[in-house]
Amino acid sequence: MANRSKIPFTVYLLGLTIFALITGEFMVAGIMPALADAFSVSLAKVGNLIAFHALGMALGGPPLAVLLISGGIGNKHALVGLLALFVGASSMAAAAPSYEVLLGARVVMGVASSACIGLCMTICAGLVSIDARGRAISIVLAGLMLSPVAGVPLTNVVQHMYGWRASSWVVAVLSLLCTFLVAKCVPSAQTNRQPPLRLQIQSLKNGSLWAAYFTSGCIIGATFAAFSYITPILIEEVGVLPGSVAPLLALYGIGNVIGNTVVGRLADRYTFQTLGWGLLLLILALGGFALAGDHRWLNLGCFIAFGFTGVALNPAMVARVMKAAEPHALVNTLHTSVITGGLAFGSWAGGEAIDAGFGLRSPLWVGVGMAVLGLVSIVLPLMRSFSKQRKMVEQRVSCGAVE
Repeated sequence: MANRSKIPFTVYLLGLTIFALITGEFMVAGIMPALADAFSVSLAKVGNLIAFHALGMALGGPPLAVLLISGGIGNKHALVGLLALFVGASSMAAAAPSYEVLLGARVVMGVASSACIGLCMTICAGLVSIDARGRAISIVLAGLMLSPVAGVPLTNVVQHMYGWRASSWVVAVLSLLCTFLVAKCVPSAQTNRQPPLRLQIQSLKNGSLWAAYFTSGCIIGATFAAFSYITPILIEEVGVLPGSVAPLLALYGIGNVIGNTVVGRLADRYTFQTLGWGLLLLILALGGFALAGDHRWLNLGCFIAFGFTGVALNPAMVARVMKAAEPHALVNTLHTSVITGGLAFGSWAGGEAIDAGFGLRSPLWVGVGMAVLGLVSIVLPLMRSFSKQRKMVEQRVSCGAVE
C-alpha cells in the first residue's frame, strides 16, 4: 500500500492519451486556412469542425458512459474500445473526400473523446491513493496543457510541409499507439471497479456540482470563442506571416503550461480565488487583444497573456468539481461534456459574429462576454459565503453581548 502514494507510469500514459485526444480536437485551429481552401468553405464553416466535435463530446459522452456503466463494462476495457473508435474516426477524417464526411467523422471523434477523457480521469484516481490524487490528476491534465505547446504547432508544421491530411494521420497514428499501450499497461484489477449507475446518478443531485460545471463551461467557451479563429486573426489582423503562426502557437502553449503549473499549486487551497483572478486576466487579455488595433506588440502581448489563463485554469476547475462530488466516471464525463458544450457554443458564436459582419476580431468580444459570465458565477457564491460568515460572526457577537 505504501507504493500507491507514488505516481505510476500508467498515469503518464493517460496524460499522453489525453494529449492525443485534445490534439485531435484543437488541430483545426492551427490548419484552418488550409481546410477552408481544400473544401472551398468559409472560415466559419471550418470553425464548425471544432464546434461539432465539441457538440459530439457534449451530447454523446454522457449517454455512452451510462451505457457502459449499466452494461457492467470495466473502465479499462471501455477506454480501450472507445480509443479504437477514436482511431477509426480519426482515420476517416484524414481520408475524408468531402467537408460533410469530415464533419461527421469529427462528431464521432468527439463522442468517443468525451467518454475517453472521463475514463482517463477515473482510472487515474483509482491508480493512486487519495493523498496523491491531485498530483496525479495534474499530470494527466498536463496532456491537455501540452497539446497547444507541441500538438497543435506540430500539426501546423506538418500541414505546411505535407498538407492537412498528413496532420490528421499523425493524430490517428498517435491515438493507435496509445490504444495499444493502454491495453497492455493499464492494470485491470485496480481500474475496472466502479460504483453502480444508481449511486453515480445520485452524486449528480448537487447544486454545487452544477455551479462548478457552469463556471467550467464559461471558461472554456470564452477561450475557444477566441482560439478557434486565432490563426486568421494573427495573419489577417495582426499581420503575422503564415510561417510564424506555429512558433506563436507554441508560445501560447508554453503560457498554458506555466499557467497550469501555477494554478495547480493554488487550486486545492484557493480554488475560488484562483478561478476569479484567472477569469479577470482572461477578460483583460481578450479585451486588450480586441482593442489593440495596429499595435503589433500590444496584440502579441495580449495573445501571450491569453495563454496564461483559459485552458490553464483546468486544475482549478477539476479541483472545484472534486470538492463538490466524488470523481466517478459519470461525474467526470459529464464535466467534460459541459466544458465542450461551452466550447461548441463559443466556437459557433465566434463564427456567427464573423458571418454577421462584425469583423475577424469579433470572436474576441464573444470570449469577453462568456468570461464575464464565468466571473459572475464565481463572485456570487463568494458573496453569499461572505454574507453567511458575517451573519454567523454577528450572531456570535450578539450572543456574547447577551451573556
